[in-house]
Amino acid sequence: MNQDKPDDFYTRLKEQLAETSKWPANYLYKFIVPTDPEKIKQIQDIFDNTGAVIESKQSKNAKYTSLSITVKLKNPDEVISKYKEVGEVKGVISL
Repeated sequence: MNQDKPDDFYTRLKEQLAETSKWPANYLYKFIVPTDPEKIKQIQDIFDNTGAVIESKQSKNAKYTSLSITVKLKNPDEVISKYKEVGEVKGVISL
């Protein structure tokens, strides 16, 4: 994978967020994670003490869990920071 791609993605995301939202704003994250209580807890811990509302739903075969996380953030940089933190959790897909 080209190392520039994640940075390009975050640069574009930051520009889009700055143009389309008035900050501070609520932001909705969606993640798919293998159904593993430890991985789910890691993600929940990243949003701990932020006032985030976290909803989870297992897939039909219980192999994966989707997490929808709504949280009020100050600016696009905070949005990207959380994406990067969650990106450290192995096996997580950001939607």
